[in-house]
Amino acid sequence: MTQLGQNNRITVLGSTGSIGTQTLDIARERGWRVTALAAGKNLDLLAEQVREFGPAVISVDEAVYAQARERFAGRTVVADPSALAVLETDVVVNAMSGLIGLGPTRAALEAGQAVALATKEAMVTAAHLMWEAAAKGGGRVVPIDSEHTGVFQCLTGEHPDDVAEVILTASGGPFREGPADLGGVTPEQALRHPSWRMGPKVTIDSATLMNKGLEVMECASLYGLPLSQVGVVIHPQSLIHAAVRFRDGSLKAQFGPTDMRLPIAYAIDAAPTGMTRPGDVRGARRGREVGSHLGWHMRGEWSFSAPDLGRFPCLALAYRAGEAGGLNPVALNAADEVAVDAFLAGQIGFLDIPRLIERVLDETPAGTLTWAALADTDAWARTRARELCGVGVRA
Repeated sequence: MTQLGQNNRITVLGSTGSIGTQTLDIARERGWRVTALAAGKNLDLLAEQVREFGPAVISVDEAVYAQARERFAGRTVVADPSALAVLETDVVVNAMSGLIGLGPTRAALEAGQAVALATKEAMVTAAHLMWEAAAKGGGRVVPIDSEHTGVFQCLTGEHPDDVAEVILTASGGPFREGPADLGGVTPEQALRHPSWRMGPKVTIDSATLMNKGLEVMECASLYGLPLSQVGVVIHPQSLIHAAVRFRDGSLKAQFGPTDMRLPIAYAIDAAPTGMTRPGDVRGARRGREVGSHLGWHMRGEWSFSAPDLGRFPCLALAYRAGEAGGLNPVALNAADEVAVDAFLAGQIGFLDIPRLIERVLDETPAGTLTWAALADTDAWARTRARELCGVGVRA
């Protein structure tokens, strides 16, 4: 099987975020060449990355494009990350958060690229459109999220018809055991994730369990499963990342240290022979040790429990949107982004996040998912969610 070697090339979209910086840690360790980097507005960190890895092309947010062209004179600077996604490379790592990551994912798949995908929104809001892009251009997909690469590894060598259930684990976030009343939770408290190092949006989504809801929707889209076959269990130790239950009653689980560099490295190794359609799982040969984890021991107590949907209604809302299909996942995703931003800014309370999302879902119009409808629904849902933030979520 194809595997990245000492001289192979990666393009990293979202290079200054949590997944992007850890991807570059792996590139540094393994001697991979970096073809291109796409960042947002953090030009200082981008400058450090450019000095170390020497990409020929970089992309930045339009707001800092003029400044970047002056600062990075002598290099090609663009404002559209989709232009980077089609450059000649071996793997495109897409770690761009939000819908801005959809365009580059589509472009890469239509160009026949191997994509290591950390952009949840691609499969949450536009799954069948992404698979159409892969079919059109021959692109391949392997997910980066620890849960989804865990499922991928569990399914390697198995027949898809033998799968009874896929199980994703969740730490339960910082509020799994308390406080009893979440109404007074502050952003600072919600940002203290007990297990993983992530950006603020994903961390708040983990505190509400919306992140797990999005992963349920993404998992169903990646592996061609109905939502009823994707379950969630609370596992505070965060050592088992995913499991698959087969029709004979057997369970296969993937577990390991809470270090995102492990799933990143596996996804990049597997991407060249990745999925061209849902569930088209082919494993990869593994590279050398990542993060000095060969001495990691299986010790301590591991516990499991069912999620409390009354305490964390965002998970139930994600199942609802996924079951409804159409434009509902787009509206859910947009409303959640607005709600999280509003909570972090102190405009709404923690419990207002699911209330706002539910109101937007209640009002989401029916329709068929197309690229145009996706953009229109996203814009409508964001506008409606901001209106609700201004007049009061319960109004």
